[in-house]
Amino acid sequence: MTGVLVARRVVVIGGGAAGMSAASAARRTEPSATVTVLENGPFPSYGVCGIPYYLAGVVPRGEDLIAYPADEFITKRGIDLRLGVGTTEVDVVGHTVTTSGGEALGFDSLIFTAGAHAIVPPIPGVDDSRVVTIRRLDDAIALYGQLNDVRRAVVVGAGYVGLEMAEALTERGIDVTIVDRLPRVLTTVDESVAAIAEEEARRHCTVRLGAGLIALHPGADSIGVELEDGIIETELVVLALGVRPATSLVAGLECLPNGALIVDEHMRTSHENVWAAGDCVALHHRVLNKPAFVPLGPAANKAGRVAGVSAAGGHASFPGIVGTAVVKIFDLTVAHSGLTLAEAQAAGLDAEATEMTAKSRAKYYPGAQPMRVRLIHEPGGRLLGGQLAGQDGVAQRIDVVAAALHVGMTIDDLADLDLAYAPPFSPVYDPLTQAAQSAQFSRAKRNAQTKEGSG
Repeated sequence: MTGVLVARRVVVIGGGAAGMSAASAARRTEPSATVTVLENGPFPSYGVCGIPYYLAGVVPRGEDLIAYPADEFITKRGIDLRLGVGTTEVDVVGHTVTTSGGEALGFDSLIFTAGAHAIVPPIPGVDDSRVVTIRRLDDAIALYGQLNDVRRAVVVGAGYVGLEMAEALTERGIDVTIVDRLPRVLTTVDESVAAIAEEEARRHCTVRLGAGLIALHPGADSIGVELEDGIIETELVVLALGVRPATSLVAGLECLPNGALIVDEHMRTSHENVWAAGDCVALHHRVLNKPAFVPLGPAANKAGRVAGVSAAGGHASFPGIVGTAVVKIFDLTVAHSGLTLAEAQAAGLDAEATEMTAKSRAKYYPGAQPMRVRLIHEPGGRLLGGQLAGQDGVAQRIDVVAAALHVGMTIDDLADLDLAYAPPFSPVYDPLTQAAQSAQFSRAKRNAQTKEGSG
């Protein structure tokens, strides 16, 4: 008797970048599969990172951030995309998902891409409509229409998103104050590089550091932002305090202490029929050689594709991340890849830093700007990370650092790279080359002193 071939049922929870990449990859891998995506918001797969630039007016319409319209997935790719449909329960043992409408969907493969929630502190006044977070496009579109009537705003949080939002609101003519309980901005870089970012922020905004948020006091025409060192009256409060993995629906799966799901190279979780990707997972960090929660867009897209292929019965793997990011802070660009010195030392690595300032172009060529370069490495030469800050050529160079970290290069390898040179783009010795050579010199000097001392 001939058996009946039953189509694989793939359910994807979350229709963001990772989710729609996964759904599309699953459809390509197994055309006979039924692929259903549950997305509780009104839009599929949009660029969250573009929201500050939409609010600033650089991107004309919020809809411009959408990668593909819903019809692209439904009609052309044959994906059962359900917008405005959330998930209330996941039974990984029973292979069922319950939707917000009460429907029970069976699955053979579940791909969890629910992303992350913006952190909202449990303080008085936080529920006021003039207190916002920046994670959803529909919320950003609603906020955009209100900004013409806002004169003052407080951004709580001095990380990447906080600084980007401060710039966006300033571009709209709003008087912005950035506050943070920490004594510095940008904890993703070391203090010397963060100080450059802080100086740039202070040129355009008021910055109050070392003052934690205690409460919010909504009034008829303003909101009192109560800090540890006083109260600021404002009309808009933007919370940019980071994100937390949205994994409560699959709480029984193996995860980091913060809830980020642990996955293997195929993006499979601790349950054989559940895969995951996006801002809810901890990816393999190639420098640390262990899972790390680094929620960034490029990795979400790539890992989503791998999850979709794997969940549909194909073979794909994701080699891991090195944690590369770049941010525009008014006229300054700050970028990093790999570990900071503090992170390396916290991980128990024998690490040191080499830091210097070089010109971004040939010194005689118009537009040459100072660039701060900071390399983190082991005394023996293994490269652990890099940080850059400047107004010119930063993004192109952090990608060199990322590539070097990905393949496990040393300081010596970095110094020997055959990098492109022309006066409009670089000095003869690129800033990265100069920094690597400086590290080599320090090592040689240290070794000579050791030899002399032992003699």
